[in-house]
Amino acid sequence: MKGYRWMFVLLILAGAVLPSAAEQRFIVRDSLGATGIQASCIVLNCNVALSLGDPSGQLFLVTTSDLVDPTAFLTLLLGQLGVVDVELDRQLSLIGPIAGPVPESLTDSAPVVYYGAPVWNGYVHQPASQIVRVLETQNTFHVAGAGIVAMIDTGVDTQHPALAPVLVPGYDFTRNTPNADEKSDVNQSSAAVLDGGPSQPTYVNQSTIAVINQSSAAVLDGGQYAAFGHGTMTAGIVHLVAPNARIMPLKSFNSDGTGYVSNIIRATYYAVQHGGKVISMSFSFTPSSKEASKAIDYANSKGVICVASAGNDGQEVLAYPAALKNVMGVASTTDYDTRSSFSNYGPAVWVAAPGEGIVSTYPYGTYSAGWGTSFSAPFVSGTAALLVDVSANVNQQSASQAIAHAKWISSDLGNGRLDTYMAVQAWLSMQGQP
Repeated sequence: MKGYRWMFVLLILAGAVLPSAAEQRFIVRDSLGATGIQASCIVLNCNVALSLGDPSGQLFLVTTSDLVDPTAFLTLLLGQLGVVDVELDRQLSLIGPIAGPVPESLTDSAPVVYYGAPVWNGYVHQPASQIVRVLETQNTFHVAGAGIVAMIDTGVDTQHPALAPVLVPGYDFTRNTPNADEKSDVNQSSAAVLDGGPSQPTYVNQSTIAVINQSSAAVLDGGQYAAFGHGTMTAGIVHLVAPNARIMPLKSFNSDGTGYVSNIIRATYYAVQHGGKVISMSFSFTPSSKEASKAIDYANSKGVICVASAGNDGQEVLAYPAALKNVMGVASTTDYDTRSSFSNYGPAVWVAAPGEGIVSTYPYGTYSAGWGTSFSAPFVSGTAALLVDVSANVNQQSASQAIAHAKWISSDLGNGRLDTYMAVQAWLSMQGQP
């Protein structure tokens, strides 16, 4: 058994045992740690693929052949000595609603300098930014964000002129490599076509319009790239609100929008262990995951603020992680302060933010517009980073209380539509500052 233990620890540290697409996946907590779960898998003919990074060293990804009955296997695994919890490792999707018309801001490519980096004027002065009073808040309270915002998403364009100065090293959990650049999902021949300079706004997938050339649109017009750029966009919205905050890209989803709960869990623990102060999650799923909830509990216990999108079903449903009590769930509003027709609503929503035609950064140094609660949540994540700029001791509870000072719309949208000015002002008051 000692030999098994030594080999297994090396395997997990190296990340050498990777699950294949044909395997079934399970998230397993074993109180006996690596030695215990390895012994169980010898008995049950399963594979221990990865440690999922929880500080106790008890959480693992286990795989079996796709010929094994998952319900029967789950029961057998729960009967093993040391195994205290098992759940299926579900595959999730980021795919959102259909894009709307090209917003005027996306055609305003006049260059401006925004906190030392060249950006488009239409990005800085878009309607959503004015609605939540981004520039007014920055200028009045002399805040521009602080701390690290961890983005659990598809990665980012690490060379984008707007984002490159504020990025800190992240991780690609889809490949188990340190590089979280989402351009790695595009092959070299496609990249050559994409990297040809912008021309005009073009639809590139279900929920995004990007300023790219026609050949680029053809490359991205397929399921393989249905969510390409999603992470660069959400990161750009955080940067718009809190330009001095650092951004940590944690790639947990592929360019087609698919990702696993296990990678979200790994990313959450990674964010906390590498100095993240805010975790931004522009995705949702049902039902809840017990281990994902535990990871968020751990983040909260370390003073980390968690934000998630409420989902795009247009229904009063509980989507996770937004519906967890220690996460700020974010719905989407129009530019006229009404609920977006695609946005979920109800008790899972803490606050709402603009989510229609949001202009943000896009891979290969250009810009795009998107629709969905995915693009509402980063406005709140960025606001949390503004609160960190006032006082680093802000946590989930105090950040939620400050951000609850919002423009009331209806009971369907929690505390109302985000107002960065009111949130920062409330946090200053809570700190005893004028």
